[in-house]
Amino acid sequence: MRRVTKIAAAGVATAALAFTSAACSSDDSGSSDKGVGLAFDVGGRSDASFNESAARGYDKAKKEFDIGGKELTARDGETEADREQRLTSLAEAGYNPVIGVGFAYGKSVNKVAKDFPDTTFAVIDEASQAKNVAGITFAEHEGSYLAGVAAALKSKSGNVGFIGGVHNNLIKKFEAGFVQGVKDTKPNVKVDVKYLYESDLKGFQDPLRAKGIAEGMLDSGSDVIYSAAGLSGTGSIEAVAAQDGAWAIGVDSDQYRDKALADYKDSILTSVVKNVDVAVYDLIKSVQDGEPLTGDHTFTLKDDGVSLATSGGFVDDIQGDIDAAKKKIADGEITVSDTP
Repeated sequence: MRRVTKIAAAGVATAALAFTSAACSSDDSGSSDKGVGLAFDVGGRSDASFNESAARGYDKAKKEFDIGGKELTARDGETEADREQRLTSLAEAGYNPVIGVGFAYGKSVNKVAKDFPDTTFAVIDEASQAKNVAGITFAEHEGSYLAGVAAALKSKSGNVGFIGGVHNNLIKKFEAGFVQGVKDTKPNVKVDVKYLYESDLKGFQDPLRAKGIAEGMLDSGSDVIYSAAGLSGTGSIEAVAAQDGAWAIGVDSDQYRDKALADYKDSILTSVVKNVDVAVYDLIKSVQDGEPLTGDHTFTLKDDGVSLATSGGFVDDIQGDIDAAKKKIADGEITVSDTP
C-alpha cells in the first residue's frame, strides 16, 4: 500500500503561488550597478529543478559581485506578449544582463533584445538570433543516456518508465537519450514513455498528474522511473517513494539534495544534472568583466555541462559502467541521438 504524503499538495501550492504572483519580484539594492534581471519559467525559483538551478547561479553572482537583481516569474497559460512585457520591463529598468530561464522565452528574448542593443540578454535552452543574445543550451540527451544505463542495470523487473512534462523537442531529447542508454545496456528492458501534456506548459507544474501516471507505471511493473518535467517530477518521486524497491531518477538539479524532497531521498537513485547555475553565473560574470557572452553556447557531457549525480551512493556498484559509457560518449565512440 502506498503511503499518503504532502509533497504533491505542496507542489501545487507552489505552482499556484507562481500563478497568482507572476508580477511579484524581489529587488536588491546591491552596489551602484543595477544588476541582473532574471525571468523565471513557470514554477519559479522553488521548483526543485530547472529554475532552482538558475537561481543558484544568480544568487552566487549577486553575492560575489555585490550587485542587485530583480526576479519575475511566468504564470501558467500566459501569452507571448506577456513574456515580451516581462523582459521589456527588466531592460527598461536598467538591468543588465536580462536572462530568460527556459525555452518558452526563446522568441521573446530574441525579439526584445533588438530594442535594447546595449543590454546583454540570454535565454536558456534556445538559440541566439540577435547580436546581443547568448543562447545557452545543454546536451540533455547525453546525460539522459547515462540515466538509461543506470536504470537498465538497477531494474529488477525489466521494465522502466520515462515521464516527460511537455511533448516538445527539448523534452524529447531527454527521452531519446534515456531510451538509447537503456537499450544499449540491456536490449530486452522495456521502456514505458508517457507525457503529461502535448503542448501545455502546465506540464512542468502539475505534480498530481505526474504522480498518477507514475503510479500507473509502477502498477504495470516499472521499477525505475525517470521524469523530465520540472516541478511535476516531484509528484513522480512521491509515487516512487511509496513503492518498495522502486527507484526515481531526478532531473536538472541533484534532487537527492533538495530539502523539499528530503523525505524521499532514499528512493532517488540519481539525477541528470544540467549545470544551469554555472551557465547563469558565467553569463553574469562576463557582463561584469566587460566581455559579455553572445552567440550560441552548448554545455555537453564532455565538458561537464551535464552529469549524473552520485549522491546517496546508490549507483556506486555500477559506477564503472556509467564511467565507461561517459568515456565512450566523450571520445565519440557512442553518438547519442537527440530525437526519439
